[in-house]
Amino acid sequence: MSRRVIIVTAVHAPSARFLPEAYKSLCEQRLPDGWEWHWVVQEDGRTDEVRPYVPDDVRVTFRQGRPGGPGVARTIALAHADGEYVRILDADDQLTPGALARDLAVLEADRTIGWATSRVLDLLPDGSTAGFPGDPDEGPVERGAVLDFWKANGFRAQVHPATLFVRRGLLLALGGWMALPASEDTGLLLALNAVSRGWFSAEVGLLYRKWEGQATGQASHVDPVEREARMAVVEARARALADVDWRYPPA
Repeated sequence: MSRRVIIVTAVHAPSARFLPEAYKSLCEQRLPDGWEWHWVVQEDGRTDEVRPYVPDDVRVTFRQGRPGGPGVARTIALAHADGEYVRILDADDQLTPGALARDLAVLEADRTIGWATSRVLDLLPDGSTAGFPGDPDEGPVERGAVLDFWKANGFRAQVHPATLFVRRGLLLALGGWMALPASEDTGLLLALNAVSRGWFSAEVGLLYRKWEGQATGQASHVDPVEREARMAVVEARARALADVDWRYPPA
């Protein structure tokens, strides 16, 4: 039986039209012999607007549920994540060729690495791409490094949570994504880094779509009162986990 990488995607009606492009990027992935991917698409809600965009493919599972935001949708999707690894893919983003195989190779080769991330390019409305300055060097991300950088750089992490590839058991041990209206993926990233080493790949692993309907572009996302509260609880969780006598891998 093949071993599996589970791709988890939260989707709502406005972003559903991008699912075919995300699927195309998945189909272009090549995994080592004995491995396969399975895509779990979880709608954040119950509408008739998403299903038409979901591919008819035995490697794709589509589920719906009560709306609660992307973190809730991703976490409940773990009920169908029967593989050893989980890779995040937002509905409006695209993997680059080779992204899954690179991350898989890192975690298979080193049991002390709990998660991996990779370089990102913005995918702009005209089809062009743009990079980010200040990417770290390729290699391990030591415990606590993400929190330190995030705190010192205006709550911006040096690695992108939308590229997360993680051991399923570790993801479950931390409870999945944070129960926040936004920044739930950053909260998970900092929690992972509090208890385990990670990895950053300097090769581009994701095209991060910029479009007017995306959640991070809405005014509510930058509301200063809510943002301050989100950042406070994200930091508090990461620091509390760092103080707990539990690490991955266990001693």
